Amino acid sequence: MTGQLSTAPASRTVARESPWGFVIQAAAALAAGMGVGRFVYSPILPLMHAQAGLSAGNGAHLATVNYAGYLVGALLGIAFPRLARSPVALRIAFIALVASLAAMACTESTPIWMTLRFVAGVASALIFVVTVNCLHSRLSGHPGHLSGWAFGGIGAGIALSGVLVLALRVVADWRAAWLASAVLAMILAAAAWRLRPDSAPSAESNPTAPQQFTAHSRRLFAALFTSYTLEGVGYIIAGTFLVAAIEQSSPGGLGSSAWVLVGVAAVPSTALWTWLVRRYSRAVLLMAALLLQSLGIALPALSSSPAAALVAAALFGGTFAGISVLALAAGATLRLPHAVAVLTSGYSVGQIAGPLLAAPLLHDGYRPALLLASAIVLAAAFAVLPLRASRYRPITAPERV
Repeated sequence: MTGQLSTAPASRTVARESPWGFVIQAAAALAAGMGVGRFVYSPILPLMHAQAGLSAGNGAHLATVNYAGYLVGALLGIAFPRLARSPVALRIAFIALVASLAAMACTESTPIWMTLRFVAGVASALIFVVTVNCLHSRLSGHPGHLSGWAFGGIGAGIALSGVLVLALRVVADWRAAWLASAVLAMILAAAAWRLRPDSAPSAESNPTAPQQFTAHSRRLFAALFTSYTLEGVGYIIAGTFLVAAIEQSSPGGLGSSAWVLVGVAAVPSTALWTWLVRRYSRAVLLMAALLLQSLGIALPALSSSPAAALVAAALFGGTFAGISVLALAAGATLRLPHAVAVLTSGYSVGQIAGPLLAAPLLHDGYRPALLLASAIVLAAAFAVLPLRASRYRPITAPERV
């Protein structure tokens, strides 16, 4: 995810156009690819445990292969820049995503489930990469909060899919949940079908664009890379197992309700974090968001009360997308070659590692895994300290995202 959407000068045509129609299209694409394609697995996971015989270990493995697919998709976008700007690739990814979601209901084979989740991961990454390139090219010169609302589509997709699963669990089973999520993704994809970036590449993807970086900026980037990779590890453990953890201690649909709250909190969060950049540095905001997220992840492990679950959901939903926007925008301002792509790759590797690290802890329930995730995100917050202490202006100065 990225928040650096104002690096190139806006064309006169784009500057005159109302951007909101495009923002809605981009939000729909992110809702389909990320909100549904990646995260609908979280509210469906307890149903698969109870009804399809999926073990906790295999549930973690399904999450891992999805994140591996996401990494492959992200690397494809790096290796083939034209693919990352192709409307055709976007549409093929939409089709693959919807098909993989629907096919989950057609089998009870764990290896096939793993293959389908891998395909969904690749498709989600391509949808994300193409959409971000669209945001780079089409929102250049517009206020930063517009990109924040576009990324709010991720939260909208989470909320919509969470409501869908919450409603279906009363009257149907896990198969219906997967089929319904495929229909939801198809509707969102249709809304984003005409999305396309401008033909001119952004400065980030242009190898001939001048790059300005120093040994100092490399050290800052290393700190940022470490923090964002750790965030990938910690946040994905919570994102995968939060619903199941709440359901384990408070059955009756509270977990699914909390997941809906995660999505609702995420919708305005990126716009809020980008607005705050006008008043505070990205480094300060990034540390604050990571600390809040660490607290939110730990709460369900420390308390089984419904209030703790709902506060945890609000904190998690209100920070995870904002952290990505802030971190990637900070990385882009350092002007290292392919900074955003490298950060995204580290984040993806962290997401693969997260479920693998958590899997041995799941024999004693989900609380140990959440405490591990909280500690890792806390470490990510401390890793940002060199950026906070630095006087390097693109990191510390309040700028428009």
